[in-house]
Amino acid sequence: MDKQEIIEKLKNIIKPYVQNQEAFDNLTENTDFINDLKINSANLVDVILDIEEEFNLIIDNESMEKMLDLKAAMTIIETKLAEK
Repeated sequence: MDKQEIIEKLKNIIKPYVQNQEAFDNLTENTDFINDLKINSANLVDVILDIEEEFNLIIDNESMEKMLDLKAAMTIIETKLAEK
């Protein structure tokens, strides 16, 4: 799975939780889920659960705490996929 595929899947996962549509429309690797997209912390847990389901991964607490922006999420997903 390449970076673009991961980005597209992530966009589909986070879209229902986004409160700032303009930031979502201008999404970059540095887009912060909480500060830019205005996803609250409870919904961020839902995003992580959806990521686990979509990519068939288990994301540990340490990784969850780091998953605050698109780049971190992609790095964690790529690492977990490589471990399989």
